[in-house]
Amino acid sequence: MLSRLFAPAVEVSAHCDLPCGVYDPAQARIEAQSVKAIIEKLDGNSDPDFRTRALLIKEQRSELVKHHLWVLWTDYFKPPHFEKYPQLHSLFNEATKLAGGGGGSKASTDVKVADELLAKIDEIAEIFWETKKA
Repeated sequence: MLSRLFAPAVEVSAHCDLPCGVYDPAQARIEAQSVKAIIEKLDGNSDPDFRTRALLIKEQRSELVKHHLWVLWTDYFKPPHFEKYPQLHSLFNEATKLAGGGGGSKASTDVKVADELLAKIDEIAEIFWETKKA
């Protein structure tokens, strides 16, 4: 009797944690665009307080880029995607490194690094939208 009481009334299934509509590489791109804009503003401002605030915000935005990329990498993309697009693991690895420290946008004030990050995100987005067609 107790087992019937606690048994689910409706059984559901999904191929992902949440409906796939919640995932979008645009989130990572928006944060990466913010990083690039901050870097560009840094070049034109010598005020030490402004520069300190800008660098802190840039580092936070770079962390958000990594977070959004990791969510896509670990939650959205599944083994069939990685089989069909074998370059995905490399793309995510390269993109998250470009967002991080050690030469990435978190540690760098080089616009070229921000542009490279945006290009990697665009490559990931292209594959993402191809998978949404299927």
